[in-house]
Amino acid sequence: MLAALGATTIYGLNHTIAKVVMPDYIGAFGFIMLRVVGASLLFWFFSLWAPKETIERKDYVRVFFAALLGMCINMLMFFKGLELSTPINSGVIVTLTPIIVLILSVIFLREQLGIRKFIGIVIGFSGALLLIFYSATTVANAPNVTLGNVLLLINATSYGAYLILVKPLTQKYHTITLMKWMFLLGVFLTFPVTISDFSNVEWGQLPIDIIWRMVFVVVGTTFLTYLLNVYALKTLPASVIGAFIYLQPLITIVYAVVTENDRLDIPKTVACLLVLFGVYLVTKKPKSKPLNSGLRQQ
Repeated sequence: MLAALGATTIYGLNHTIAKVVMPDYIGAFGFIMLRVVGASLLFWFFSLWAPKETIERKDYVRVFFAALLGMCINMLMFFKGLELSTPINSGVIVTLTPIIVLILSVIFLREQLGIRKFIGIVIGFSGALLLIFYSATTVANAPNVTLGNVLLLINATSYGAYLILVKPLTQKYHTITLMKWMFLLGVFLTFPVTISDFSNVEWGQLPIDIIWRMVFVVVGTTFLTYLLNVYALKTLPASVIGAFIYLQPLITIVYAVVTENDRLDIPKTVACLLVLFGVYLVTKKPKSKPLNSGLRQQ
């Protein structure tokens, strides 16, 4: 329980903590280079104590596209969207991931779509569209809220696709084995679009307040949360894990408002409630069926 709560709390705080750093001290894409390189080094270091495994050749393509979606497109879109939008918007939009996973499962895995889940999809995306097109409230350090929200929606979509693609691999290989290779691929895949922002950072001029935020994103959001989620999934029922998805946007909103990095108004509140209710309808299981699967968040 503490592991799941810890991971969810880190995710919720990350929206505001990372937002403060961009773009004055480091651009969104430069932040991604720092993130994937840092996480790759950490996973390779800890792989010294992990089981020694070799990725089978038949899994190369799946690993590559999982890295492309999860460690490249997903991260690039999230941080650029966060740079352009607000912490509350990002915290709410990424909560759409279970809905997107369902849509992709219906399209590619032929999963059955009932009326309740269909209504959940409509309601959830209504909330997302409200956020995307509502930009009347001016918030400091949010230069293009609408575009940022669109990029955050792309982020949620790519992460949903990543979850579906990587699921068979998680049943076959150790977590650290997968992460060390996919983050290493992420370094090369993101390099062409991240090196410019990364090179422009004045590293010697960074204040302590910014440095700890960067460390938080690399060690906390990228490395520690994944390990906490894996531990939680092994020790808690899927129903409990699923409930934590509703806590993340609440933590994001409270922290963003308390630190005065964002404001909560009526449209954002309505959008948040629509998204959360839509996710609830999509993830709710019939009582007659056992809960035997959970959704991890990045």
